[in-house]
Amino acid sequence: MNKKKGIVSLVVTAALIILLAFTCAVGFGPTGTGAARNIKLGLDLAGGVSITYQVKDDNPSDEDMSDTIYKLQRRVEQYSTEATVYQEGDDRINIEIPGVTDANAILEELGKPGSLSFQTMDGETVLTGADVETASARGGQDDMGNTEYTVELDLTEEGTEKFAEATQANVGNQIAIVYDGETISSPVVNEAITGGQAYITGDFTYEEAENLASTIRIGGLSLELEELRSNVVGAQLGEQAVTTSVQAGAVGLALVFVFMCFVYLLPGLASSLALLIYTGIVLVILNAFNVTLTLPGIAGIILGIGMAVDANVIIFARVKEEMTKGKSVRNALKSGFHKAMSAIVDGNVTTLIAAAVLWFRGSGSVKGFAQTLAIGILVSMFTALVITRMIVYAFYAVGIRSEKLYYRPRKEREPFHFVERKGLFFAISLVIIAAGISVAGFNASRGNGAMNYSLEFQGGTSTNVTFNEDYTIDEIDSQIIPVVTEATGDQNVQAQKVEGTDQIIFKTTTLDLETREALDQALVDNFQVDDSLITFENISSTVSSEMRQDAVVAVAIATVLMLLYIWFRFKDIRFATSAVLALLHDVLIVALFYAVARISVGNTFIACILTIFGYSINATIVIFDRIREELKLAPKNTDLAYLVNRSITQTLTRSIYTSLTTFITIAVLFVMGVSSIREFALPLMVGVVCGAYSSVCITGSLWYVMRTKIGGKAAGTAKQAGAKKK
Repeated sequence: MNKKKGIVSLVVTAALIILLAFTCAVGFGPTGTGAARNIKLGLDLAGGVSITYQVKDDNPSDEDMSDTIYKLQRRVEQYSTEATVYQEGDDRINIEIPGVTDANAILEELGKPGSLSFQTMDGETVLTGADVETASARGGQDDMGNTEYTVELDLTEEGTEKFAEATQANVGNQIAIVYDGETISSPVVNEAITGGQAYITGDFTYEEAENLASTIRIGGLSLELEELRSNVVGAQLGEQAVTTSVQAGAVGLALVFVFMCFVYLLPGLASSLALLIYTGIVLVILNAFNVTLTLPGIAGIILGIGMAVDANVIIFARVKEEMTKGKSVRNALKSGFHKAMSAIVDGNVTTLIAAAVLWFRGSGSVKGFAQTLAIGILVSMFTALVITRMIVYAFYAVGIRSEKLYYRPRKEREPFHFVERKGLFFAISLVIIAAGISVAGFNASRGNGAMNYSLEFQGGTSTNVTFNEDYTIDEIDSQIIPVVTEATGDQNVQAQKVEGTDQIIFKTTTLDLETREALDQALVDNFQVDDSLITFENISSTVSSEMRQDAVVAVAIATVLMLLYIWFRFKDIRFATSAVLALLHDVLIVALFYAVARISVGNTFIACILTIFGYSINATIVIFDRIREELKLAPKNTDLAYLVNRSITQTLTRSIYTSLTTFITIAVLFVMGVSSIREFALPLMVGVVCGAYSSVCITGSLWYVMRTKIGGKAAGTAKQAGAKKK
């Protein structure tokens, strides 16, 4: 890059930062049009629509209720991945969809739940609604180039077999789609349909195709439902929650800037500018793809700022190593970016695999997390490998070439004896895990439960109260919730306003009759409400057993695929096994911290565990990448333990700095955030520390043990490990 191109690159960088800042922040008030303002917010931040359905059937079974709730959950995810569906009482189902305010429009689009069947013209039922996975309107062009709309049906595995048999026997005949006793469509079978996908064609407008698709979608429920009531509910949290989170993000970003510039000098400034661009691009993408943002989501973005530094730290740590060897600034930059590439790509691809599986196999908040995770990974890779590179080369091109601005000379560290102390490190982990399991078991034996499950996981009680005046969210937080907390003993009370009324809905853990009476009396005494306008209903968990099963299956599949990828890339299954075991070690310790500290296990627990799942693997990959590189370059008789120690020591700075920058952003959240954010931030800090510990102290030694013991060798050398001297 010559001087002219360098100047152009710096101008483009400045223009891009200004453009992104303007795009994200312009008109940030109530009438604003900036991308940051237009991001869809969750129920906790912006409220939404609450719809309650009554089951038509008498005494519905628990199995049918659970199946209907799960199917509704998957269908309302078309509006938001953060939408929730849960049972209210014995025969009602409640749906909460964030970011919308027109309940009637949602009801019209969602359809009227009823019975659906596919019947031959002789009246034989060949499919029921339960055999349809989903239905959607699709646009395309006919042979004449005219726009046409069709309805695409995706069938279940069982439905695929049934429909294949039915269509083979009815080619040229009609199969009627009957909903609540009325035929809504009678398409002709043109050919046998065996692949599990069917298309209904006709002279549809888009609205007609979408209406037919929504009717088919809602007709596949196990139970028939009718609308009981619908409300627009306000945000669960006040403006202070958002304000403090944004402020924490700004402070965390500033601290990371200072840290990077202090440690890496001019390259640190380049990465800081790239980090600004990263933040802007993430906000624009969140807006463009209609990702629903909740308070944990805001925390996740702020956490992403710390994690986005990772690739830059890997690159500039390499640059400093190359300059320490005597290379010029230009050659060190070139070599640093090149040598860091494999570690960055492998670490991020491994995490992307997890994000992809969580997206396709997960549901609800798991799917929303996968979106945010994937966006953060892709954008951080782009900014590190393209934007940071462009900026730092531009600095060099315009004449800023002094070595003093790119690194501070330091002596290479003598390798620390990590492998020789493996027994101590393994013992520390085992003691921590054993202690955590013991405490969880002790709590369970006393009837308190191994974990402190919130109402999202175990259900609870919904209390609807009509007050004598309209309270603001901040007034509810400061005046009413403390009264509810004292009366119920629940430290995690959730409150929602019903827009246009003086009603407030409080969600707590399950309340017995005595506690309900105590809460009733406390509200009457403190706020002079009419006790006849206080109603109680038991509600199910918003994280259903099916959703939990989806999450577990998704994590299991992701773990296997990550193991296979690492095995493929490193040509040694012991690398993959060590990495996965360390990952499970970190997740287990964080889960046990929840149990020991009695932190509420709710939706933020899922987000926290999945964050650690994605974060922890990166540091391990960096160390293994260095071991792989050293194996290729080391003399044949190099002691394998020395090689592992040397590799860990060489990457130690990266491990510490990345963990520190991430820890800083979370710590600021913990100090400045509201209680729900602090409850999320504390176990994340534990996870970051644990991840750094396992990567540095566990994984390399674990691989060494597997390589020397499982391979049948009592001692290891680079030659035995298959190294080839270049």
